[in-house]
Amino acid sequence: MKTIGLIGGMSWESSLEYYRIINEAVKRKLGGLHSSKCILFSVDFAEIEELQTQGKWSEAADHMIRAAKSLERAGAEFIVICTNTMHKLAEDIRSGVNIPLLHIADAAAKPICAANFHTVGLLGTRYTMEEDFYTRRLAEKHGLKVLIPDIADRGKINGIIFDELCLGIVKPESRDYYLDVIGKLAQAGAEGVILGCTEIELLVRPEDTHIPLFPTTRLHAEAAVEYALNGVSDLVF
Repeated sequence: MKTIGLIGGMSWESSLEYYRIINEAVKRKLGGLHSSKCILFSVDFAEIEELQTQGKWSEAADHMIRAAKSLERAGAEFIVICTNTMHKLAEDIRSGVNIPLLHIADAAAKPICAANFHTVGLLGTRYTMEEDFYTRRLAEKHGLKVLIPDIADRGKINGIIFDELCLGIVKPESRDYYLDVIGKLAQAGAEGVILGCTEIELLVRPEDTHIPLFPTTRLHAEAAVEYALNGVSDLVF
């Protein structure tokens, strides 16, 4: 079993989900008392969020590269960034270490392509929805057309993530709002919707809607287990 290096804390609420899903998947596959070999480097999200807000991405990259190098020195054999937004810096992080990185967008795209879907909606932070580091990868590497909510919905979606979900606050009315946006994306032509922020799975579950959902926390964590156990993956680079 390979040792997974987790860069977490963005937020710790979703990092907790990564740890749970990874260990449940290892136990399910190996049985008995088996659990994951993993190392977690948890950053202070307040520091990272401030750099995001100020547009200081190079400084944020320095934080993330230091975390990745710490994991490598501690014995991690590949890196998992436990957040969608910070995959904006995935190339920088990967170039800073000598071990592979498993990209969250690739983990999300795999079941979408397996379902033969071509158009998907994307929910996430404003950075993930509005910048092209995520949508471009889905389009160029996986041939997917990506739809995002309108500007008003993007603002409210982003606010719920940072003001509620990252603080562990789950409101039924926020769930209803997200489901309404998911419905609008489906009406616009989305065959399924990517839950492209690791905290969204604390709010919206697949059973909440008939529209296919692709929960990136679960998909990323399970892909990490597959690679840890099998040693082969087309999702690492």
